[in-house]
Amino acid sequence: MTVRVPQGYLVSGVHCGLKRDLRKPDLTLIYSKFPATAAGVYTQNLVFAAPVQFDRERTPNTRTQVVVIDSGNANACTGSRGYQDACEMARLAAASVKAPEDSALVLSTGVIGQYMPMDKIASGITAAASQLGSNEESLVRAARGMMTTDTVYKLAGRTISLRRREIQLTGMVKGAAMMGPNLATMLGLIMTDAKLDKRSAHSLLREAVGESFNCINVDGHMSTNDSVLLLANGAAGDGMRGDEEPLSGDDLEVFARALTDLCVELAKKIPADGEGMTHLIAIEVSGCRTRSDALTVAKTIANSPLVKTAIHGADPNWGRIVSAAGYAGIPFDPSKVTLNLNGTRLYESGEPVEFDSEAVSESIRTNVDTVIELSLGEGTASGRFWTTDLTAEYIRLNADYHT
Repeated sequence: MTVRVPQGYLVSGVHCGLKRDLRKPDLTLIYSKFPATAAGVYTQNLVFAAPVQFDRERTPNTRTQVVVIDSGNANACTGSRGYQDACEMARLAAASVKAPEDSALVLSTGVIGQYMPMDKIASGITAAASQLGSNEESLVRAARGMMTTDTVYKLAGRTISLRRREIQLTGMVKGAAMMGPNLATMLGLIMTDAKLDKRSAHSLLREAVGESFNCINVDGHMSTNDSVLLLANGAAGDGMRGDEEPLSGDDLEVFARALTDLCVELAKKIPADGEGMTHLIAIEVSGCRTRSDALTVAKTIANSPLVKTAIHGADPNWGRIVSAAGYAGIPFDPSKVTLNLNGTRLYESGEPVEFDSEAVSESIRTNVDTVIELSLGEGTASGRFWTTDLTAEYIRLNADYHT
């Protein structure tokens, strides 16, 4: 699993003054030498940021060459001025790499309700354009330029062989809190040098997001800025656009699996970096009539403050988990329910099971990863969801937060 810049892309990250710390990049520029097919999946919050509106209007398309990302200002709840600022960011980004004006997309994250300091944005875009590169350092700085309260940058990559060519997929995401699908509070950008048509890019991204970024949670808060973009520029091989047709058939299926796998890896990095977290909790629900039922139950358990605090306290309190499933709104027979926690059976066929509570508590306390396995006994469908424990540090960070 290689993380490198795909063919035909250049990236950079610079500090332009949105963040107080001069050492932290706060503006990222992604440039494709060739027009790329672009698709996007966005927040379902009725209150959405100006960049979300802007990108929705422009995707999917086959002409994207540049994406500008700022971290520090969300440009959300800023009215018509905010939308004009998003348009100006796109214009400046396109001009900085001499690309067509309609070839740019915009992502923003940070504090809600503040107007963009466009003088800083403009100088940042100019600086970022002058530092574009395809090496590891450029990629890391681009990933860091997306971060707000993240403690680590988040990158992942996949390399696959199709049509005797090596195809690269590389993704970067940011997110550590305000997590509540659909999507979770996050920005994501995936670059590939494969060639995709608009319809395939859009459908594959939606499917991948459904298996990944829509299955994570930290605090149940859906953001105004959630966005995941996919760029596919068709430059695989020798770095030049070929005349081959977009991926189809078996090749497209292989690419789809790689894309979903990549998105799952990136998605898990977000709650794993959740603000104040000490545990990454995987909730695996099986025995359901439909996958939707399984995800609804898993998400309900993930949203329970009592479940999250129990895990933080290394308390194998199975009653909180079972009762959360019961109010998820999915009908099931409680007498068929079985529950395992970190591989230990706690509850079976609707009745408690004798277990060593100290041993289970120790397994929670001494491991960052906690696995809850719940079976409803109603069918064959399953779903999984990732969340974090709820800690005093999370409360402190969000009580004090102001970028």
